[in-house]
Amino acid sequence: MDKTLSRDGTPIAYRRRGEGPPLILVGGALCTAETEAPLARLLAPRFEVVTYDRRGRGASGEGSPYAVEREIEDLAALADAVGGRPSVFGVGAGGALALEAQAAGLPADRLAVYEPPYTPGAAGLLFKADCTARLHRLLSAGDRGGAVELFLTVTGVAADMISRMRKAPLWRRLESVAHTLAYDDAVLGDGAVPAERFASVTARTLVVCGGFSQASARTSTRLLADALPGGRHRTLTGQTRELAPQVIAPVLAEFFARDAYARQAS
Repeated sequence: MDKTLSRDGTPIAYRRRGEGPPLILVGGALCTAETEAPLARLLAPRFEVVTYDRRGRGASGEGSPYAVEREIEDLAALADAVGGRPSVFGVGAGGALALEAQAAGLPADRLAVYEPPYTPGAAGLLFKADCTARLHRLLSAGDRGGAVELFLTVTGVAADMISRMRKAPLWRRLESVAHTLAYDDAVLGDGAVPAERFASVTARTLVVCGGFSQASARTSTRLLADALPGGRHRTLTGQTRELAPQVIAPVLAEFFARDAYARQAS
């Protein structure tokens, strides 16, 4: 993997695949560049796809203390490293991070996000506050496994599945990045869609949700799309929170290619 230095000197590891207009993939909670590799390979015939280990994960540095602004600077450093005005696709909290970065001035003309897990409404904000408090208690106690289990439970993974996952080799990798769940939690703020801040998002933005996702996800993504000046909403039939790369890849290729090749030719 190549590395670039973020503004605070933290090394950010990334990998390029393919040739064409640059496209950065931003992983969600517990994800690394390796997690995004299947989608990157599908998009590589049309784009130079950049996957990266977000701060505190994989081959990237940690930096201290954490702040959302540091992750925004990480994305800006990647954009400088790949050149041009990259398109960006973010999943889950990675989508929220991509939007925060563009609102802060990240040079991107097109964004796509899949189900940033905002929890608007009074009940949603209380739920988010409770989850935040529980997460920080677990991490403060050094209970990385408990933090991962909390995240999986909140996202709808059944208890028996979590029990099986705990016995699998994958669990050790999840625990190794469990502390970054607090970073994703910080990116989401209090859980409300930050409509006032996102009014400054200039990129055309495709907000996507799964047709079989929870009703709360379908509602929050529509609220998010309405809050973005250049936002539009799309539902992918048959998809859930666990998005299939082969389903989203052609959607992204069509959306991002509309302007990208024209910019390259000009």
